[in-house]
Amino acid sequence: MNSKSTSVLVVLALTIIIANSFLYVIKETEKAVKLQFGRIVEPDIAPGLHWKWPFAEDVRRFDARILTIDAPPESFLTVQKKRLIVDSFAKWRIRDVETYYKATGGDERVAHSRIADRVNDGLRNQFGTRTLHEAVSGERDQLMASITEELNKNVREELGVEVVDVRVKRIDLPQQVSQEVYRRMKAEREKEAWELRSKGKESAEEIRAGADAQVTVIAAEAYRGAEETRGKGDAEAAAIYANAYQQDPDFYAFTRSLTAYKQAFANKGDIMLVDPESDFLSYLKDKSGR
Repeated sequence: MNSKSTSVLVVLALTIIIANSFLYVIKETEKAVKLQFGRIVEPDIAPGLHWKWPFAEDVRRFDARILTIDAPPESFLTVQKKRLIVDSFAKWRIRDVETYYKATGGDERVAHSRIADRVNDGLRNQFGTRTLHEAVSGERDQLMASITEELNKNVREELGVEVVDVRVKRIDLPQQVSQEVYRRMKAEREKEAWELRSKGKESAEEIRAGADAQVTVIAAEAYRGAEETRGKGDAEAAAIYANAYQQDPDFYAFTRSLTAYKQAFANKGDIMLVDPESDFLSYLKDKSGR
């Protein structure tokens, strides 16, 4: 590399250094202030390319996008003196960069801390005027809107920022209260279960008694039907026997005697005393039964 090329590179490097000292760029996602010996001379620099005097002027840049403060859970009291553990977050952005710089020195951590304190104060005030039900479910959206509106009345003038939104992620009861609530809920559920079991047993007894009554009625009706059928059958049998007896009385008497003999002499060990002249032995003495 010759001396001419070296000179060109040196001049180019010096030009870039001088340009960087005089020129600067502000992005669309940034807000900035220009300081001259520590004093603000341009409070809100528009996005684009600008120039400044080196050494005498300085440019401080800040994030202009919506930022999030995720604060640790805090303890608040409701109007009923019920303690709640509230986990919340807030969305904010810089509105007045000059006021923001004067109030926080451009330190985002300072802004987070001061906004978080105001958010907690707002939550404490809002929860302190509401019942547990209203805070947890009944008026959640109204509560958040009220906090956001109340915060912006102060932080815009004091800090130069705008609170875009405040949201509650979670609301819990303290640990000791949670255990007591759990025990009470368990007792209520056990009581409800016992009542349901009692009603179930009562219903089962009613159903069982109804079924038993139906069984008794059905059995009685079946027995009555069976007796009526049996009576009709006996009547028909008697009619048949009578008709048969009328057709041949001697044969009917003979078959009845044989049946009686069979039953009487079924057990060989039995002893029966009968008059030889009795009609019971008539067919044993005479085949015609005389």
